[in-house]
Amino acid sequence: MKIIYENKVKALGACVDEFKDSNMFVLFGDNAPEEITDYCYHVDVTPVNGRIAPGQTLVLDGVSYRITAVGAEAPVTLAGLGHCSVSFSGQTEVDLQGTIYVEGTMPELHVGSVIQIVEE
Repeated sequence: MKIIYENKVKALGACVDEFKDSNMFVLFGDNAPEEITDYCYHVDVTPVNGRIAPGQTLVLDGVSYRITAVGAEAPVTLAGLGHCSVSFSGQTEVDLQGTIYVEGTMPELHVGSVIQIVEE
């Protein structure tokens, strides 16, 4: 197993639950714009060690979610700003370029939640 990305949630914006109805969450590093910082799970900016692609696995607190699609901007902004959206729609076509799409039901994330993208 190769770990392509690994991080931990270090803070929660006051309004992160507002994206639950959309079955998605937003990650952002310390430089989140003021107008969206309350909607983000805050993480450190950490490197992406390889290509993020469909068929890989997003692991949240030890629970696996198969990646079904990856927007072209998601790996770039994840590596540079700690920013991307994760949608649990399971769709295979990209609607939002900064989004990673996965299958499953969105879990509860909290401070200390571990986020990984792995290739098996």
